[in-house]
Amino acid sequence: MKRVYKALTIAGSDSGAGAGIQADLKTFAALGVYGTSVITAVTAQSTVGIFKSFVLPPELIAAQIDAVAKDIGAQAVKTGMLANAAIVALVAKKVREHRWANLVVDPVLSAKGGGPLLSNDAVKTLCDLLLPLAAVVTPNILEAERLTGMRLHDLRSIRKAAERILAMGPRSVVIKGGHRRGPATDFFYDGKRFREITARRIHTKNTHGTGCTFSAAIATNLARGMELENAVIQAKRYVTRAIQGSLDVGKGAGPLHHFYRFWK
Repeated sequence: MKRVYKALTIAGSDSGAGAGIQADLKTFAALGVYGTSVITAVTAQSTVGIFKSFVLPPELIAAQIDAVAKDIGAQAVKTGMLANAAIVALVAKKVREHRWANLVVDPVLSAKGGGPLLSNDAVKTLCDLLLPLAAVVTPNILEAERLTGMRLHDLRSIRKAAERILAMGPRSVVIKGGHRRGPATDFFYDGKRFREITARRIHTKNTHGTGCTFSAAIATNLARGMELENAVIQAKRYVTRAIQGSLDVGKGAGPLHHFYRFWK
């Protein structure tokens, strides 16, 4: 019987399907993993922005997690929009309870359009309870600044921020450099070495869901048994190609093309 690799996303729903659980499930499917999902919040969202959102009660989120864990299981889990401190604490509890080692934490703090996706009081809870359980944390430059209280303006400060985040307990950190000028360089640090992972920058406005897709691709690779650093490298390659094939959908920042390998 053929083995089925499985990954779980715990995140918010994007009605425009460019980011959130929709992007995660597309990524899982495109890379050959059976995807399951736990919805933390429902957003009225498009390529233009977020217009309204509703955060689900923790007991419903817990029920979703347990339903998936006790029946289907997961070789890897990723988190996205967690909305508030109560949900962050709940997810951390459930990760420990179900003994999920391959946890990818995308510390989603705000949407590409600027709307907040994580309350201020939840950031400390994230750092204290969830990051210590993570195999890898994937903040962008702005998120890394908020997590560390630093201003990241050069390579030296990025290295220092990576060290500070690693000291919070995760096994590794990737600080995404998409907000910087020049080549699209991400910075991987696992406490042993600091590695720059670079791809050419693709000039397009259609980058909605890039961070979600990247973290989902890492989780997919971990679910398939890939070693951590290589999982990050391969995820970077997938995202770069998905951006290159991005879709002109909507009036704002369009989505990546998750299935660029299958249709154009």
